[in-house]
Amino acid sequence: MRIEDQRRSDQIEDRRGMGSPVGRGIAGGGIGIVVIALIAMFFGIDPSVVLQTAQQATVATAPEQAPVKPGQPSREDQMADFVSAVLGSTEDVWTDVFARGGRQYRKPVLVLFSGAVQSACGFAQAAVGPFYCPADNKLYIDLAFYRDLQDKFRAPGDFAQAYVIAHEIGHHVQNQLGIAEEVRRAQSRAGERQGNQLQVRMELQADCLAGIWAAQANRSKRLLEPGDIEEGLRAAAAVGDDRIQMASRGYVSPESFTHGSSEQRMRWFRRGLETGDLKACDTFRAGQL
Repeated sequence: MRIEDQRRSDQIEDRRGMGSPVGRGIAGGGIGIVVIALIAMFFGIDPSVVLQTAQQATVATAPEQAPVKPGQPSREDQMADFVSAVLGSTEDVWTDVFARGGRQYRKPVLVLFSGAVQSACGFAQAAVGPFYCPADNKLYIDLAFYRDLQDKFRAPGDFAQAYVIAHEIGHHVQNQLGIAEEVRRAQSRAGERQGNQLQVRMELQADCLAGIWAAQANRSKRLLEPGDIEEGLRAAAAVGDDRIQMASRGYVSPESFTHGSSEQRMRWFRRGLETGDLKACDTFRAGQL
């Protein structure tokens, strides 16, 4: 990726090294949040489910964190600087896309944390992985996740790392467009299987939106270098429900998918890349995912 000339975002909230509140209600009850988070990561459970569960158990006992003013990481902090550059690129792309549609894009804040974090969606351990909280319009990421992406998921490369951020930004776009709220309402009326199917369409659309970002950024700033697309596709495949379930328990249960198969995730990410068009990402009307 060519990030040298990318604008750095100032929407970074750095909480690394601050320490994190630990929910005594969960830890004392013998069911660690780490266990719940690992289930979320390996079985493809929507992180918001984990967060809501943790919040219910810890809200009465977890101390509040002091507010942190967003600031721009130094260029010497290479990983944080990279994240800031990717976030800045997504801001430029989606501000332009929204403006062309007569809308205003509201920039999210990206929170860097280490170990665990308290969000408006609840308390989360790093094992949950990167997530977006619609209640506070913030993305949360422990940069140690990128080691897992390379070593455990075998999806190395800077564009693979950028794909992770772009996917979570896709959820922010869905939230602003009102798609997320419609899906939550539909899920509240649906059974478990139907709810999972809706979540799969939600996640695949976020993959497609990540592809749109990459396509638009490449057109305007020549972001991509040879091999970048392959890195992104490997990352999308690596976090497919079928691959995660097979690696963690040795068999696949399609009815429990919440993010889509590796093939589906690659397909929709590629669709966004190839079209750069928001209309091409309507997974909810697609007959075949």
